[in-house]
Amino acid sequence: MSAVVAYLDAAATTRVESNVADVVLHWMTEEFGNAGSRTHEYGLRAKKAVAEARAYLASTLGAQTEEVIFTSGATESNNIALLGLAAHGEKTGRKHIVTSAIEHKAVLEPLEHLRDARDFEVDFIQPGPSGRLTVEDVLARVRPDTLLVSLMHVNNETGVIQPVAELAQALVMTPTLLHVDAAQGYGKRTEDLAAPIDLISISGHKVGAPKGIGALLTRRRGWNKAPLEPIMYGGGQERKLRPGTLPVALIMGLYEAARSFHAQRDRWESDAYALRERLLTALEKTRYTINGDPEHSVPHILNLSFDKLSAEALIVRIKDQAAIATGSACTSASYAPSHVLTAMGLPKEQASNGLRFSWFPAQVGEFDAEAFAKTVAYMQPDA
Repeated sequence: MSAVVAYLDAAATTRVESNVADVVLHWMTEEFGNAGSRTHEYGLRAKKAVAEARAYLASTLGAQTEEVIFTSGATESNNIALLGLAAHGEKTGRKHIVTSAIEHKAVLEPLEHLRDARDFEVDFIQPGPSGRLTVEDVLARVRPDTLLVSLMHVNNETGVIQPVAELAQALVMTPTLLHVDAAQGYGKRTEDLAAPIDLISISGHKVGAPKGIGALLTRRRGWNKAPLEPIMYGGGQERKLRPGTLPVALIMGLYEAARSFHAQRDRWESDAYALRERLLTALEKTRYTINGDPEHSVPHILNLSFDKLSAEALIVRIKDQAAIATGSACTSASYAPSHVLTAMGLPKEQASNGLRFSWFPAQVGEFDAEAFAKTVAYMQPDA
């Protein structure tokens, strides 16, 4: 890949920085013990390191240390949270779930499985063109038999922020649980996640950690644990919810990445807003629409549709300038319009031609916004 290509697909993944890579390598080659081996120093040091990492992640979420379990990422965390509640729903007769139609496939597909294979009723709320639900929208769907509300924190395609903290406060005195997929929001808006949210899914590779590591927060309500049953078996690790040998090196990579990101968050946010403004200023002479509510969005994700201009054609034209995407990496092989933009009720052409720009400022490289805008203007037909 040419070094001149700017990286504007950070919502798909971020680069592992050298300090994080060094930590991972150390725990792979020098401190390689199994955290479950308690009869020698190698294992005890690994166990202590994992405990330190767990305590740090819990502290960032305003949670107790034992409420954090390590997983392979947000997809696995989502599956444990959603499928792990099924037995409780069946036992209590509360088999109604509320979600939105713009969730990631890692939430939509487990919920569709519960609907089709286990006879749960799932309400998929359409958010409208803003891409943002209100607390009232959600509460209007909650019933006495509602087991769970599952709502994304930050949309991975539009960057729109959902009011998860306010929703948590509204649900905390009810029997309905709240699950939040925070893959895109953890680190960037972690303060929202300190609210009394029952279940929170985290992905490490969105904040500079290696791929293959994440966490699930299982917050207690008083003395009551989240009523989860395991969906996998084979060991007692992670409170029996995620069996298997703990990947100590990846856990320590997540720990280092989370600490590093927290230390630079204010600078990151300022630089992210600056790049957003630079891009939009450069595009002033083109015809575009921002998909989603810009007043309730994170600074580092921007979804644009250009009038009368094919997203695929533009991606091909600028492949030597910038790496951008039409949407989630998990659905990038499909040529169908974005399910997120379609569920927002956008016109077909607009939904089909949405482009997602997302950035981690220190990892963008050299991005010539003005040259990009000139390319758009050249390709865009006269009105």
